[in-house]
Amino acid sequence: MFETVVLIAQTVSVAAIAAWLATGLYDNIRYPENNALYTAQVMSMERMQLEYPAEFSRVAHRAVTNRNLQRLAFRVVVLAELIATIMLIAGVVALLMALAGTGSVEMGRSLALIGAMLFTAVWAGFLIIGNYFCYWFCHEGGQNTHYQMTLWGTANMIFLAVA
Repeated sequence: MFETVVLIAQTVSVAAIAAWLATGLYDNIRYPENNALYTAQVMSMERMQLEYPAEFSRVAHRAVTNRNLQRLAFRVVVLAELIATIMLIAGVVALLMALAGTGSVEMGRSLALIGAMLFTAVWAGFLIIGNYFCYWFCHEGGQNTHYQMTLWGTANMIFLAVA
């Protein structure tokens, strides 16, 4: 009984991050200008240049102002989100199949763990790359969201690995 409850909880937990990321992915595909603008702002460091000119002068060499590179970076992010979303959904389906007795619990947890790892990697990537572009100066809300998502993904990975 307990093993079944843990499997249900894991399925719900992974389904939650899959739904969250799928929603963001949908918006990034349907309304790319919403987030592409912020990607460009972080990479160009334009807010930092306006609000913290002295600090910007020390790291201005890091700024990427080429629109083609900014667009490419955004597309790479969307692709990473797509791959992570597909793996999360595959994990949820496999976990549901395990619950129904038509699939392997190990396969379900393995696919879900890969999906959770990719989810976590997307957000950790934002933190690492954002750190390079000093985004804590002017994009604190974004940095906080990325940190929280990294923690959420890590919690899912731990939950899937230890149960």
